[in-house]
Amino acid sequence: MPTLDSIKIFIADDHPIVRQGLRLLLSTRPEFELVGEARNGREAVQLVAQSSPDVLILDLVMPEMDGTQAITAIQQVAPETSILVLTSFTDDEKVLSAIQAGVAGCMIKDSSPDELLEAIRTVARGGRALHPLVIQRLAQSPHQSSQSNQPLADLTPREIEVLGYVGRGMTNQQIADELRISVRTVHAHIRSLLDKLDLANRTRLALFARDNRLG
Repeated sequence: MPTLDSIKIFIADDHPIVRQGLRLLLSTRPEFELVGEARNGREAVQLVAQSSPDVLILDLVMPEMDGTQAITAIQQVAPETSILVLTSFTDDEKVLSAIQAGVAGCMIKDSSPDELLEAIRTVARGGRALHPLVIQRLAQSPHQSSQSNQPLADLTPREIEVLGYVGRGMTNQQIADELRISVRTVHAHIRSLLDKLDLANRTRLALFARDNRLG
């Protein structure tokens, strides 16, 4: 996991003005190091595999290979890279597909600079960062609503505690510190929660917690 003074960033977006804006924004913070840029999904996969950044800022709509297709390929060639989607859309099916694929976060291009920078820091630490509008759209989707009705009766009190902290976007280390347990134990609780609630990944778990007012 990177320290806050050495976060390597890669940008993948087909709009030069967006890449330039992100480049200038990142240059204002010494903890960020820009290690590459790509103009399309296919180029992103190739260059991310070579540079192994800590965080990939990825647009979902690009030529040759769009972001949704690139996510799966990048997870295979650079599994340690956290993917932060940056999109203009909150209700597009591509956003839901990206979340289901297990990206670390999803922010919209209307986000403030401070919001985006904090999202980058969060995913670099292993956390999840979802813009409030993205959470709202996902909660309204039929995929999410069917999951939100699942019972909590089978969960232990400690599992409910962990679920609440996941819903707040806390990392495993932060949860471990809060509950004074080991990171390994936190991981075991999260694995149990995913199995009991039949959820695919941590992002879905966080959305479930918020839907049930636990986060």
